Amino acid sequence: MSFFKWVLLIFLPSLFGSIPIFSDSSFISEIPTDFLKIAKKAEVFDWMVSVRRKIHEHPEIGYEEFETSKLIRQELDKMGIPYRYPVAVTGVVGYIGSGNPPFVAIRADMDALSMQEMVEWEHKSKIPGKMHACGHDAHVAMLLGAAKILQEHRQALKGTVVLVFQPAEEGGGGAKKMFDEGVLENVKAIFGLHVSPDLPVGEVASRPGPLLAGSGFFEAVISGKGGHAAIPQHSIDPIIAASNVIVSLQHLVSREADPLDSQVVTVAKFQGGGAFNVIPDSVTIGGTFRAFSKESITQLRQRIEEVIIGQAAVQRCNATVNFFEQEKPIFPPTINDKGLHKHFQDIVGDLLGVSNIKDMQPLMGSEDFSIYQEVIPGYFFFLGMKNETNGKPASVHSPYFKLNEDALPFGAALHASLAARYINVLGIQPETHLFNGERRDEL
Repeated sequence: MSFFKWVLLIFLPSLFGSIPIFSDSSFISEIPTDFLKIAKKAEVFDWMVSVRRKIHEHPEIGYEEFETSKLIRQELDKMGIPYRYPVAVTGVVGYIGSGNPPFVAIRADMDALSMQEMVEWEHKSKIPGKMHACGHDAHVAMLLGAAKILQEHRQALKGTVVLVFQPAEEGGGGAKKMFDEGVLENVKAIFGLHVSPDLPVGEVASRPGPLLAGSGFFEAVISGKGGHAAIPQHSIDPIIAASNVIVSLQHLVSREADPLDSQVVTVAKFQGGGAFNVIPDSVTIGGTFRAFSKESITQLRQRIEEVIIGQAAVQRCNATVNFFEQEKPIFPPTINDKGLHKHFQDIVGDLLGVSNIKDMQPLMGSEDFSIYQEVIPGYFFFLGMKNETNGKPASVHSPYFKLNEDALPFGAALHASLAARYINVLGIQPETHLFNGERRDEL
């Protein structure tokens, strides 16, 4: 057992103090509905809205979430919740409950995007070129809302809930850094959510097994020899080479991948030349690749590099390929644990009714929550925020994205309910009965 595990098992109980632990069937059965009632109270709802708007006005990109992190710690201090900081530069990890096992985690990402907000409203981003266009401000507010609910019921928790406030989800590999710093030590399961503009408020969507694709990024510089466009025979044209590269990359999916194994290779960046009559010395292309298995992701990475270098050589050019594995680590697929899917269905059924649970198809989007799922059972789902009277909101990552704050109580109550019932029911059962033999090795 590592030193950090001994610290958790010995130090945390004293950190929480002497908390009488109790639980009964009525508490367990009424967890979801009671928690939603609390989250919908005017004072709790208004507080979550206020927190979310403060974060929205001051968006911070990956590993720069210092003010966001400060606000989180201030709110945890007000609630009397102990925490670790800093974790992965700006991350915060809080603890609620007995301080003893079982440990279950609930996670929210904190970072914004590098884009200019185009929505004109009272709480528009005050930072030029930065915006919370993916709902992470709401994710933080909902996790803090769950923390408030759980802290009020901490005496009834037969274990410890770990609050994971994670930096740099948007391509920065924040989950990997959090994992490397021991956030999942002794944790038996983890839950996460994301707001969805496609679902009405009060509905959720997810599925067992593969939910989101694994993904990686690449950039290639294809170098030739520049010259006058009127005498191309004296040049080595990198634009022709790059064009052939792009066409050949599409064959990786259409001619090398199993049609039943969904994959994507997209070149979304092409930069080269600045004049109508000059062949440039080099061209830069870049894009993303995605698949639903680690094997397919690994194969795509290998073949992308081979195709770029090989096709450039055919046109007498040289090429270098960068996969940004330090700055933007390759994400594995997001794969929901099948045992936790049943737990999710039970909670949402009690809270919202089974008719509001939608079975979704896998998406080619990606999430670094998948890094946690590689080592412990995890479950990720989408939370509806669509206001039917106002039509469909703009999609995430749009400068016109606007969040429906009516979704906040549902996210807070679901976070709190999934964690509380897990440690009071599932977390104390023998592991052999928990995940039907599919449980992955713990750290």
